[in-house]
Amino acid sequence: MRQAHDRAVSTGAKLAVCHVIPNELRSNVLFPHISRIVAVKIPLELERVAETVSAHSVFDYSALEPHVSGKIMELHHGKHHAAYVKNANLVLEQLDEAREKQDFARLAALERSLAFNLSGHILHSIFWQNMTPKGGGAPTGDFASAIKNDFGGFDHFRRQLTEVASTIMGSGWGALVWEPIGKRLLITQIYDHQSNLAQAGVPLMVVDAWEHAYYLQYENRKTEFFEVVWRLWNWQDIAARYASALQLKIDIGRAA
Repeated sequence: MRQAHDRAVSTGAKLAVCHVIPNELRSNVLFPHISRIVAVKIPLELERVAETVSAHSVFDYSALEPHVSGKIMELHHGKHHAAYVKNANLVLEQLDEAREKQDFARLAALERSLAFNLSGHILHSIFWQNMTPKGGGAPTGDFASAIKNDFGGFDHFRRQLTEVASTIMGSGWGALVWEPIGKRLLITQIYDHQSNLAQAGVPLMVVDAWEHAYYLQYENRKTEFFEVVWRLWNWQDIAARYASALQLKIDIGRAA
C-alpha cells in the first residue's frame, strides 16, 4: 500500500482510508509492501492521490456513536494516525540520507523510530476496518470454530481479550494474532505499537489501548471502553483476515 496522511482526505466528517501524500514525500513513501506484511485485504488505489473522499472511506467520524464519539474519531484518525504516517515517511527519508553519508550510528535510532511509526500506521489501519456501525454479535463459520478450538469458546475469548487490553501498563494494544508456526490463534498485549508481538504473528483484530482512543469520552474508565467495542466488531472483516492469514507459510527450518 502507498498511503500517507499529512492531513486526512475528508469531505465533511468522513473517516478515509485514502489520504493526501505530501509532495515532498511522494518519491519516498513506505506503502508498496504493507499489504504483504499484514497479510490482509486492504483494497486501496493509493497511487492515485485523492483530494476528496472516494470509495476508500470507511465510515463517518460520527458513525460509531454513542459508543465512540465523533470527536474522538476525528482526533484519533486525523491527528494521531496521520502523525504516524507522516513521521514514518520522514524517517524513510532520513534513513536514505544516513546510508548515503554512512552514518551508521544514526541508523539504529532511525530504524527504531520507523518500527514505531510504521507499526502505528498498520495497527490503526486494521483497527478502523475491524469496526463497523452495524457490528457486534459473534463470529460464525470457520473463524468461530477456530476461536472455540483455541480459547474454549467465544465467551472465554471475549473475556481474555478484554482483560488483556484493560491491563496494559502504559500505552499499547490488545490483539488477536494468527501464529503461523503453531498454526493457532493467540491473544497478546502489544506494547506501544511494536513490542511484545511474536515474530511472524499476523494481527487480525486489534483494540487501541492508548489513552487518545478513549479518554475524551470514558476518562479513566478504560475497561468500559473495551467492553463497548464488542458492539462494533466487524466479524466479516476479521474472518477475512483470518482466512488470508491461513495462507501464510513460514519455514523456520529444523531446530538445532
